[in-house]
Amino acid sequence: MLTILGERQRYCDGVNRRNFMQIGAFGAGLTLADQLRAKAAPAGPDNLPRTQPKAAIMIYLPGGPSHMDMYDLKPDAPAEFRGEFKPINTNVSGVQISEYFPMQARMWDKLSVVRSVVAVDEHSDSNVMSGFPERINRVQGHPSIGSVISKLRHGTGNDVPPFISLRGMSIGTEPGFLGVAHRPFTPDGPGLQNLRLTSGQTADKMEDRKHLLGQFDTLRRDIDATGTMKGMDSFTGRAFDMIASGTVRRALDLNNEDPRTRDRYKGITQFLTARRLIEAGVGCVTLSIGGWDTHGANFKTLRRQLPELDRGIANLIQDLHDRGLQDDVVTVVWGEFGRTPKINNSEGGGRDHWSPVMSALIAGGGLKMGQAVGSSSARGEYPKDRPYKVPHILSTVYRALGIDPALTFPNGSGRPMYVLDDRDIVEELV
Repeated sequence: MLTILGERQRYCDGVNRRNFMQIGAFGAGLTLADQLRAKAAPAGPDNLPRTQPKAAIMIYLPGGPSHMDMYDLKPDAPAEFRGEFKPINTNVSGVQISEYFPMQARMWDKLSVVRSVVAVDEHSDSNVMSGFPERINRVQGHPSIGSVISKLRHGTGNDVPPFISLRGMSIGTEPGFLGVAHRPFTPDGPGLQNLRLTSGQTADKMEDRKHLLGQFDTLRRDIDATGTMKGMDSFTGRAFDMIASGTVRRALDLNNEDPRTRDRYKGITQFLTARRLIEAGVGCVTLSIGGWDTHGANFKTLRRQLPELDRGIANLIQDLHDRGLQDDVVTVVWGEFGRTPKINNSEGGGRDHWSPVMSALIAGGGLKMGQAVGSSSARGEYPKDRPYKVPHILSTVYRALGIDPALTFPNGSGRPMYVLDDRDIVEELV
């Protein structure tokens, strides 16, 4: 295997976190073949339920977005708390959001926000993707929600990867004790080449390549006197078939979209890609947008980023409604924590880390939309009522997907582990 390092992402702690992907030899989808083999490997009795045909889009805002300037403005708070932005009314009476979210405001009946989410002070997507902080996951290896969906969809015969990450790999996308078969496919750069014939490659040449690979397999079988290699050709064949059929490749090719639609998503194409992948049958897609670690120049940064986020969310959710998918796809938008209600003295005014309270946007999945759940204190410092933890949001999402969060999987030592330890749900959403 060859590891390709991806884009660096620097946070305020000075640590560079790289995304990465892995590709197989020959550049012809061997990663897919290995994944198919791993999925089919015996792993004890298979009595797990299969998921309903629902899907999730997990939108991650890396760095920790400011709840005070997005979904939980405090216009009556002192100036050093309320900041520079003004609230605007939505199309749901009594709910206001940032003036930089006009598109969402016009469609709030299709959205909901939880304003009283308690997080952890940790620059990682581990908590919001798995329900467990990174400091725990590095030891216990709890799976991400996408990996759980992948596990429950194995054996369904769908020739698309059940879990795709448009933002590379991170600890939050790892499968933990579910095993590498349930890592997300990362269709960036060389990973994308695994889904297409190489330049100038014809179907006949692909067959030649397949035959060459078969010769290597023959050699490996000769070496392996136990005969365990005999069952592997079918997996390699299926991987080639997945590449040749091109379902995912076509979904990733935005040239297949109407030019007017591409224009709507200009600059935020990852939202369009996510929608197309969900339509192609992917069970979970995760993406990210922007950098939200705004210790300085908070308002300058948000004036640039919030309109892009607004356009991405509004277009995605409206498209899902237009296609009748509003009850079949649940979308979550959040970062790892909120930001300090009181503005600091840095140049341009910034907000620092604040885990006692943050906001989470949720849409679809058959959940109750058009509301703001919970509230924070007058200065946005802590939950005033209806405090919910990150696992409560994930538990609600699991239930919307038809997955019982009390489901258990064996870890590496065979001990049954719950998907989530804290399994209460956000009652107002169900």
